[in-house]
Amino acid sequence: MKIILFLCLIALIWGFFIEPRFIFVKKYKLQNNDLKGCRAIFVSDLHIAPNQQKRLQKIVKLINKQKADIVFSTGDFVRGYKKEKTLPIEKIAEELSNINTKYGFYTVLGNHDWWHNGVYIKNILEKNNIVVLENNSKTVKINNKNITIAGLEDEQTRIPDITKALRHANPTTILLTHNPDPFFNLRQKVFLTLAGHNHGGQVQIPFYGALIVPSLSGTKYANGLFNINGNLLLVTKGIGNSILNVRFFCPPEIVVIDFI
Repeated sequence: MKIILFLCLIALIWGFFIEPRFIFVKKYKLQNNDLKGCRAIFVSDLHIAPNQQKRLQKIVKLINKQKADIVFSTGDFVRGYKKEKTLPIEKIAEELSNINTKYGFYTVLGNHDWWHNGVYIKNILEKNNIVVLENNSKTVKINNKNITIAGLEDEQTRIPDITKALRHANPTTILLTHNPDPFFNLRQKVFLTLAGHNHGGQVQIPFYGALIVPSLSGTKYANGLFNINGNLLLVTKGIGNSILNVRFFCPPEIVVIDFI
């Protein structure tokens, strides 16, 4: 009994005070001739608390260390519901503006962003050269190819419109959605969909997986790369935490995608 209690205590200390402080780099290689040789960074769910500006600076340094050509995010820059629970978006955006990219930084907003003030957050991000896509898209020339980057509004707080967002889609379209659930409503070919929101469940049990995931699909798409009917879905564990500041066998991550 004493051993069990000791192990439980160690697990609690690890989950609440140690693992949430980590930031791992998760790498993927995806084949695409139009994007060949390009490196993308994907981050989501920063949820930066008022006392985490140094952590944010560490995140920016880690991203720059990867020498990305382009950066993607799927939102939730801020934390909680109230202003006192988050680092001000002005400071978050200012730090993120120090990220070096060749082709730019593109994002959508998450539910926490809209719970605070989505319109204001969008304006602040764009003033810091971060492109916010909400049911629209932007064409970016990479390797002399026109690449469409599309973004959906958050499903929980807004109304995602896939038809509107993908009206200029091409075979190498990259779709950004905060919540992965809209991916399953796709009726056309999209090369890659990037999503967050699930946090990998934050708590994963070895040989079992995530316990709880805020998704209509349950825990099936908590995190990872999935190929569904020829469309790729990549769901990140994210960087910050929601509700409880806990991570267990589900460490925070930034994602590096090398196109080959």
